[in-house]
Amino acid sequence: MFPSRGYRFDSAEFIAIICTMTQVRKIKPLTPKLAAQCCGPIDELLDPELFKGLSDPTRVTLLACLAKCGRSCSVTEVAECCSVDFSVVSRHLALLERAGIVRSTKEGRTVFYAVKYAEISTKLTALADALASYGPRVARSARTGACCNE
Repeated sequence: MFPSRGYRFDSAEFIAIICTMTQVRKIKPLTPKLAAQCCGPIDELLDPELFKGLSDPTRVTLLACLAKCGRSCSVTEVAECCSVDFSVVSRHLALLERAGIVRSTKEGRTVFYAVKYAEISTKLTALADALASYGPRVARSARTGACCNE
């Protein structure tokens, strides 16, 4: 028996009280259906255009080439990075521009492309932070992207 402020508890009653108290604190995880109804920063950060831009191996190679150069490069210069026709490189770079990954400037007939370093690193960092906030170790109440209905 456990004395507690003048009350006497049987050990089985005491254990049952502790178990009941811990069960109340557990938070049920969301089901996919309920999670789809929630809104949070991840909804805006998972940009399909960004992932489309990064989903092709040739575009990734071109982006890496541009990023390593550290300056604006013409389509002709970028085309030398890989064994793809000039017109295909031009289309890939235009898609990267629509995705917000690179910017273009035109000087006469020559188009120069440069990586948007700050914008891309900001987007990817925000996305990584948002994904981390939804991990299994974080309680739902502590998440920044709580459900809209709560």
